[in-house]
Amino acid sequence: MRRFALALLLLAAPAAGREPATAARHMVAAAHPLAAEAGREVLRRGGAAIDAAVAVQAVLGLVEPQSSGIGGGAFILHWDAGARTLEAWDGRETAPAEAAPDLFLRPDGAPMGFLEAAHGGRAVGAPGAVAALEAAHRAHGRLPWAGLFAPAITLAERGFAVSPRLAAAIAAERERLARDPATRGHFLLPDGSPLPEGHVLRNPAYAETLRAIAARGAAALREGPIAEAIVAAVHGAAWNPGRLSAADLAGYRPLQRDPVCVPYRAWRVCGMGPPSSGGIAVGQILGLLAHTDMAALDPRGAEAAHWLAETGRFAFADRNLYVADPDRVRVPVRGLLDPAYLTARAQLIDRDRANPAPKPGNPPWREGALAPDATARDSGTSHLSILDASGNAVAMTTTVESAFGARIMAAGFVLNNQLTDFSFRPEIDGRPVANRVEPGKRPRSSMAPTMVFDPQGELRVILGSPGGALIIGYVAQTLVAILDWAMDPQAAIGLPRVLTAGGPVLLEQGTEAAGLKEALEARGHRVTVQPTVSGLHAIVVTARGITGGADPRREGVALGD
Repeated sequence: MRRFALALLLLAAPAAGREPATAARHMVAAAHPLAAEAGREVLRRGGAAIDAAVAVQAVLGLVEPQSSGIGGGAFILHWDAGARTLEAWDGRETAPAEAAPDLFLRPDGAPMGFLEAAHGGRAVGAPGAVAALEAAHRAHGRLPWAGLFAPAITLAERGFAVSPRLAAAIAAERERLARDPATRGHFLLPDGSPLPEGHVLRNPAYAETLRAIAARGAAALREGPIAEAIVAAVHGAAWNPGRLSAADLAGYRPLQRDPVCVPYRAWRVCGMGPPSSGGIAVGQILGLLAHTDMAALDPRGAEAAHWLAETGRFAFADRNLYVADPDRVRVPVRGLLDPAYLTARAQLIDRDRANPAPKPGNPPWREGALAPDATARDSGTSHLSILDASGNAVAMTTTVESAFGARIMAAGFVLNNQLTDFSFRPEIDGRPVANRVEPGKRPRSSMAPTMVFDPQGELRVILGSPGGALIIGYVAQTLVAILDWAMDPQAAIGLPRVLTAGGPVLLEQGTEAAGLKEALEARGHRVTVQPTVSGLHAIVVTARGITGGADPRREGVALGD
């Protein structure tokens, strides 16, 4: 993935001075202008937030296939303004029934390298994004399901201009895309060169697949010709054939989970619980920061950077030990977010010196002796935030895991390589890893769709980002910028990134954050300066109206009326 990040470096530098989008009725913030426009058109027709989310995801799978699509998974937060209820939908992929703890071990027992495991069929899980959208739409949709796919079908048939970001991604992955006949035929020219920026790309096979989903819903991916094509692509991969079966697809079901909510100052911040670590880790960071007057600190200063890094490392120490699929492992969610526990953890943070490797804590209600695992991927990911005219909202983070997932396609769409989000080692030093591979299990994620409510219980912020394990830091820093530093969403998103995934402090290359390196090293931090290709999309609701922001490091927009 380093080549991919470097190829996008010129696209990733945040643009200074971008103004926030404003609206009075509704808004969509998504990772591609064509997807955001499709969502806004649904809202203009009187559609609900979840209706717009279906349309946006269908278009994203066409125009941003390196990041998400119907061959991947998603986590969805849905706010019903009338009922005043928040729901969390788990559309995470599941491991095949034939997957065993040794799935990513070589014959000698050593773990595979990531690229060795990720490409081909071995890492493909049963996709869940469409099933989760269908379940949420069935509960909260306003417009008919079938009509929501029309914009994506039209674009797939007529074609769209390849964007600079997609062109850069194809160029970075050309050699691996060339291995599979379907990806080679779709993303490369006949001479083997990558599709250039501006090339009009059509995908009639994707249009046919969307017609089937429009007619049959998620069942079109569980059984019938599309499901058969998925299984054939997985088992017939020229390298690394996989174990996904027709029965695995037929048995997939989305799940409704309890949202994870924590107090922060006067706010209530809610996110996705396990199998995502995002809601817990963001909640822990905020719970630790609550003991510091962040509002008094310079948003671009070394002291604020120190606190963001320290709280991030403490959160990742717990994440790596305790969080996995809650249907297979007892995750002590309540204990990890317990105010007394977080207060005790906060006392371990030195305001002047870094702790480069804090140990996991001992939260209340924990069980068992586990081994820590720092698996942290989810790099091929997207996020969309939506608010409709009735005040209903969706925060949805959606992924195929790596750029272009497994680098194989079926029926016009990319298949995920989500199983590489499991730990490759089932045990360490004789202790089981919570996030080990098991049949039917959902791999741990870092995706963190987030909503924030004011003291009266009114929705104020809809937020999320792609970025693998860095999602947690992206979202936490942006929340601090909005809630503590009173920044508008566009300014908060454009803030130079300072974060950690549990190790060194990562400072965003090409920004003033890079200038903090010496000051942080003087405090004992290990520091890395590198590009950070976040893809934050935020909507903030105030008494004056709706404001939105889209990450200038990517090509998304916020559109509203």
